Amino acid sequence: MSRKFLLPFSLLLAALLDFQTAFATHNRAGEIICEQIDCSELTLRCTIITYTKTSSVPADRDTLTLCWGDGTCDQVPRSNGNGEGEPLPNDVKFNTYIATHTFPGRGTYQITMTDPNRNGGIVNVNPPGSDMVQFHLKTTYTFLNPQFQGCNNTPVLLQPPVDFACVGQPFLHNPNAYDPDGDSLSYHLVVPFQDINTPVPNYTFPDQVTGNGCCLELNEITGDLIWTNPQVKGEYNIAMIIVSWRNGIPIDTVLRDMQIFVEDCEENLPPVIDTEDFLCVVAGDVVEFDVVATDPNPENRIKLSALGGPFSVPISPADDAELWRPFGNPSAHFEEQPVVRTFRWQTTCEHIQQHPYTVIFKAEDDIFDSSLDPEIDTAGLATLRTVRIKAVGPPPADVQADADRNSIKVSWGKPYVCEDAADDYFFGFSVWRREGSNQFPIDTCTPGLAGRGYVEIEQNTREVVGGRYYFEDTDVERGRTYCYRILAKFARRTGFEPSQPYNIVESLPSEEVCMQLTRDVPLLTKVSVEQTSPVNGVIQLEWVKPDPDDLDTLQNPGPYRIQLQRGRGFTDSDFTPVPGADFSSPTFWQLTADSFTDVQLNTEEEPYTYRLAFFVNGESQPLGFSPPASSVFLSIASTDETNNLSWESHVPWGDSLYNVYRFNDALGQWVRIASVPQPSYSDTGLVNGRTYCYYIEALSSYGVEGIPSPLVNLSQEACGVPLDTIPPCPPELTVRTICDEDLSCEEQTLFENDLRWVNPMELCETTDDVVGYRIYFSPQMSGEFELIAEVDSSGITTFTHELERSLAGCYAVTAIDTFLNESDFSPLVCVENCPRYQLPNTFTPNQDGFNDLFVPRLSCFIERVDMKIFNVWGQLVFQTEDPNINWDGTNLKGEPLPQGTYYYVAKIFGRSVEGVSEVLQPLKGHIDLVRDLR
Repeated sequence: MSRKFLLPFSLLLAALLDFQTAFATHNRAGEIICEQIDCSELTLRCTIITYTKTSSVPADRDTLTLCWGDGTCDQVPRSNGNGEGEPLPNDVKFNTYIATHTFPGRGTYQITMTDPNRNGGIVNVNPPGSDMVQFHLKTTYTFLNPQFQGCNNTPVLLQPPVDFACVGQPFLHNPNAYDPDGDSLSYHLVVPFQDINTPVPNYTFPDQVTGNGCCLELNEITGDLIWTNPQVKGEYNIAMIIVSWRNGIPIDTVLRDMQIFVEDCEENLPPVIDTEDFLCVVAGDVVEFDVVATDPNPENRIKLSALGGPFSVPISPADDAELWRPFGNPSAHFEEQPVVRTFRWQTTCEHIQQHPYTVIFKAEDDIFDSSLDPEIDTAGLATLRTVRIKAVGPPPADVQADADRNSIKVSWGKPYVCEDAADDYFFGFSVWRREGSNQFPIDTCTPGLAGRGYVEIEQNTREVVGGRYYFEDTDVERGRTYCYRILAKFARRTGFEPSQPYNIVESLPSEEVCMQLTRDVPLLTKVSVEQTSPVNGVIQLEWVKPDPDDLDTLQNPGPYRIQLQRGRGFTDSDFTPVPGADFSSPTFWQLTADSFTDVQLNTEEEPYTYRLAFFVNGESQPLGFSPPASSVFLSIASTDETNNLSWESHVPWGDSLYNVYRFNDALGQWVRIASVPQPSYSDTGLVNGRTYCYYIEALSSYGVEGIPSPLVNLSQEACGVPLDTIPPCPPELTVRTICDEDLSCEEQTLFENDLRWVNPMELCETTDDVVGYRIYFSPQMSGEFELIAEVDSSGITTFTHELERSLAGCYAVTAIDTFLNESDFSPLVCVENCPRYQLPNTFTPNQDGFNDLFVPRLSCFIERVDMKIFNVWGQLVFQTEDPNINWDGTNLKGEPLPQGTYYYVAKIFGRSVEGVSEVLQPLKGHIDLVRDLR
């Protein structure tokens, strides 16, 4: 049972120092994990996990001190291995210490454990005395509001934090974090700690140890730790934090301190694992794949094991979880190679989550390290292989749509395959809509509809009509094609009424269904520019009549009339009738007009938008209007050897493909140069100063039956002339001053700053025509920069700036190319003065012409002083702001003062890039005023 106490920090520190002296060499790695026992209570069960040096028997800990961050600490006994821990191979012991604590209130707490000793001989920790450095673990935990945010448990780190690397070979490790709440996780390297908020001093990251190879990197998303090329044998410690995020807010941070053994593996290379890397599975399907382990030495035997989230889920864990365990598994044994095992996991709806599960397979050979104590169980070299498995929600099935005059009714199949998931995990459905179709292929690894052009119009529904899930969309207009997809949503619940969702996950999208309102008005199908001109432009228009079944000609008898209306630019108002484009008929079947050619337009400079007004029964007010549709308008922005094309159209159909045509002067005809799905294209590799002309062909469709497809519409013709408008990359600048040279400033009559920079043609592949530079200076960082010099040769990359009184200021250099384009400023380089100020302690104002004034012995870069001189009774006798002081031994009234000792205080001010401020520590001292030199 743990014993609770309050321990003053001074006593705790003293106790730790005494204990540190008594024992040595102990902790290798560890972390603290915590779980909330009951959401409605403020009680945590926390486990200290440590990996220690088995052979350090005197330093073995049967009890550790766990401090809860609320001013209380517990003495926690070891709980595993009958209280003695579990010895592992390679002189490593696995220990757990479990304690429970109730906190006084909601908040964020830093839960810590500090032990006096790490194990000795760690290469990158206080070499060679790492056993005298404390070992500190911490976990920052937040109690959430359970009614709105749910329970909170820290992630569990399934992969042991003691691992092996080989000299000269890439090293990979992953903590294999599994969050039982489905929270997002991120990973970050940090310096290990030796106490609360106290990093280990003089720590060196392993790749920065002299003689070691580059580079040590931690992937913030996957948790993969990669050391590209370890070179120096030995034991290394690193630390990382695993941060839990809920709804974009960090809530917990677990510190893992881990150890890496780097060995020379020339005579025994590690095993090799061949298997999958990343799999996506629809919940309900089986994940099954083989894992094959081999060894470069065919005589070596191999033991294959695995750890990961699929073995830890409470519902339907992966098969044979016990047999995969790396230790504590009595059946784990070495086998002749190749070792082939099958991983099999029957997924369920409860496994759906935003982030992939991680499974780490470990292959270990049986070549033991004979250099270790023969009484200590050792293991051979091992290799890890990470497999990520993403379980996604099945798509809703059998989506259908029906329409009337005012709404579109969407329905889909019930039951949904995951609607009965345990713990009320199924949350509901969201309905998504876009105008025009997007028949993208479903990617099993990409749930949701982000970036597909759909808008969520219903966040959560479970409405059922006629035995099917149902949604009615009333925010629709006639003549527009609306396409729908459905997503299922899953969420954990807070468990309090009303239950609130958190960590919401979207399923794969359903198949698309498209529909229009009843088509009782005509629809435009073509607005195509046939001739480009500022006055004689031509646009060809086509349309389809209303659907007679939707129009109901009995309720809407003739005569019928279609009037074409036009607006300038992109507009949905201000339409006027097009002359000559008014068509009428006494009967519906005689209403055959379906096209018109609009002429005498300025198609060169602007687009036009059209709509059709439809009249029935001879009425003066139209029954309705077709949705507006515009011409395609092309714009060109020219730059260096490139014409950037972009185009725009406002249409009721969905543009799905654009063909880009350019006029070929040699052939005398238009040639298609690209087909793109987006309304933009960059035509590169052109000749500057030459004219290039283009037009766009837009291919599209309404996506419904009875309307021609594809719809083909042309833009106007437009031309562009590429010119070099791209400035060079900025130079890289350095500045040296006399302060860098450690010169004596009082010997200087001229102050200079030497500028050197790197030609951007050496830095940036896109810059190849620098012809000169401009140099800018500002005395203050926040001031305006002034052009102080221009250099007309790209080969001259130095400049000396001459100043008076002060060196302080900020510099920037720009590059100029052959078209006089100027680069951005180089990164600013600011230099400071090196102020110096020294005062004597004696002067002799006796009018003998020598040492009659009290002046500084040394004064460099001093702008002013605040000097006050006092007699022995503390009375002010002299003061000045003159940095030269020039005190002649008289008081404030100009009367000579008697010889004796006087005292001064002085504040020293100088000029810097921040302005005039105190630049040195205030001076205090005494002055001996001597008149009689006998």
